[in-house]
Amino acid sequence: MLILTRRPGESIHVGDTMKITVLSVKGKQIKIGLEVPDDVPVYREELYVKVREQNRLALEALENDLMAAAELWPGKK
Repeated sequence: MLILTRRPGESIHVGDTMKITVLSVKGKQIKIGLEVPDDVPVYREELYVKVREQNRLALEALENDLMAAAELWPGKK
């Protein structure tokens, strides 16, 4: 992990198309502004973890469904 120190009002550029700006710091909370292309998804980490887990479970269910369907296929032993 790259660790950088920034003050409110200062920014970090990620590539040529993304900019992260520290807007304010109050106690333990930091307000940041993100300027990213419309096609780049941005998630809070807790939501991102849930989305990944749901996608993993969906793929697992799909794989299990395909195996169950293959067992029902005529001539399959």
